[in-house]
Amino acid sequence: MIDDALLAADNKMQKTVQVLKRELETIRSGRATSALVDQITVEAYGTNTPLSQLASISVPEARLLLIQPWDRSIVGNVQKAIQKSDLGLNPMSDGEVLRLVIPPPTEERRKELVKVVHKRVEDAKIAVRNVRRDALEELRKLEKDKKVSRDDNVRATDKLQKLTDRFIAEVSKVGAGKESEIMEV
Repeated sequence: MIDDALLAADNKMQKTVQVLKRELETIRSGRATSALVDQITVEAYGTNTPLSQLASISVPEARLLLIQPWDRSIVGNVQKAIQKSDLGLNPMSDGEVLRLVIPPPTEERRKELVKVVHKRVEDAKIAVRNVRRDALEELRKLEKDKKVSRDDNVRATDKLQKLTDRFIAEVSKVGAGKESEIMEV
């Protein structure tokens, strides 16, 4: 029972770290990455469709994204969707392929992006702590219902705290890596 609670907490904390990594990939750091345009939806064939399902996205150079829609008739729609997004990029089109040149962010913009990273990292830490709180409540309930002894509960609580500390450190490491990537000129 204790192992189940700890395993569930471990899984939830791992998912929190994965979500943070995915969120941080979408923050523009001056380097081109296909994750920048993953969240963009395009009006195509009467529905809003994720860009990744309508085109191949490649990174031929460090500051260039190449988006090649599989259907030439939607190139204009893709271009409009990118312009409407909060990326602040203007795609160049030759009728078949869209080129997104990723300019290096200004010092001021990099500082703003670092603040966004800090907020997302802090949100992830809060999520990890909430998982710990839920697991602690479950452990207390097991002890109250006399399913585990007080000593077992204390040992499980210590394991849970070590698990939490490990994931908090991992979240901080992921955030620091993204921050250094952003501040790199």
